[in-house]
Amino acid sequence: MTECHYLAIDLAKNVFQLHGAAADGSVVFRRRLTREQLSAFVVQLPPCEIAMEACASAHHWARQFTAMGHRVRLISPQFVKPFVKGNKNDGNDAEAICEAMQRPNMRFVPIKTVEQQDVQSLHRIRARLVNERTGLVCQIRGILAERGIVFAKSITRARREFPVIVQDLNNPLTPTLRMMMGELIEELRALDARIRTMDQHIDAVFRANEACQRIACIEGVGPKTATAFVAAVGDPTEFKNGRHFAAWLGLVPRQHSSGDRLQLMGISKRGDKYLRTLLVHGARAVLRTAPKKNDHKHQWALQLAARRGAAKAIVAIANKMARVIWVLLAKKQDYCPAN
Repeated sequence: MTECHYLAIDLAKNVFQLHGAAADGSVVFRRRLTREQLSAFVVQLPPCEIAMEACASAHHWARQFTAMGHRVRLISPQFVKPFVKGNKNDGNDAEAICEAMQRPNMRFVPIKTVEQQDVQSLHRIRARLVNERTGLVCQIRGILAERGIVFAKSITRARREFPVIVQDLNNPLTPTLRMMMGELIEELRALDARIRTMDQHIDAVFRANEACQRIACIEGVGPKTATAFVAAVGDPTEFKNGRHFAAWLGLVPRQHSSGDRLQLMGISKRGDKYLRTLLVHGARAVLRTAPKKNDHKHQWALQLAARRGAAKAIVAIANKMARVIWVLLAKKQDYCPAN
C-alpha cells in the first residue's frame, strides 16, 4: 500500500472517519474507526501530517498524535466548508479536511496545552456564573416590579435593596412571596461567592505568569483580560503582525469591495467573542478616564470620540490595545506608556 502522507480525521464522540492521501494527493485509504480503535491505528502509522477541524476534543487528540511523532494541524471549520463536495456526510467531510490541509496558504489554529485549556475553563465557568447571576437579578427585579417596587439598575444596588425590601413589612409583598424572595437572595449570595472563588483562581494564574503581568501594564487590561489572552493565543508568532491579530479578534472592518470600489463596513466580529468583549470593556474604561489625562493616546481617543462617536472610538481603542498585546507577547517587550 502507498505510504500515507496526509491523514484527515473527521472528529465525533464515538465514531471517526479517516481519509488518507499520498504525497501527490491521491487517496490511500478511507476508514471508519471507533474511539477505542483510533489511537491504536494512528500509532502504527509512519510519521505523517494529520489534520482535524478545530472543534470539541480536537486539542486533546492533537496532543496525543503529536506525542506519537506526527505533525498535527487544526483547521477552522469555516475554511473546510468550501472544499466539501456533494452532500454532507462523514466521508465527504474528511476528504474536504484533507483537501484543505494541502493548500499552501491555509490558516491553521494553534494547538493549546493542558494549562491553557485549564485557564480557559476558569473563564468559561466564571462567564456562565455571571450570566446566571444576571438572569437571577433580572428575575427578582421583574417579580418586584409586578408589586410596584422599582429601583435603579445596578448589581450593587440590587444587593443592597433586596434584603431591605424583604424585611420591610409595609410593602405589598405577601408572606409567600417574601419567603421566596429570601430564597432567591440566598441564591444570589451563593453565586457571588462562587464568582469570587473563580476570581481568586484567575488572580493566582495571573500572579504566576510573567506574560500576563507584562500585558496587564496596558491601560484597560486587568488580570482577567491578561490571563484570557495568554491562554487563548498560545504562540503569538503564528500571526504575522498586530493587524492580523486584531483581525483574528474581529476588530477590523468588513470589506465589500469590487473593482475600483472600496467599501468598508462595520467590524467583522470574527474570532473569540469573549476576548473581544474583554477588550471592548477595557477600551470603554480607557475612554471614560481619558479626560483626566493629557498624553497623546488619550487625547487621540477623545478627538476620535468627538469626531466619530463614542462607540467607534471604543472599538478603535480596542483595536490598538490588541496590536499592543501582540507586540508584547510576540517580541517579549515591556510596555512603554504614551507620553
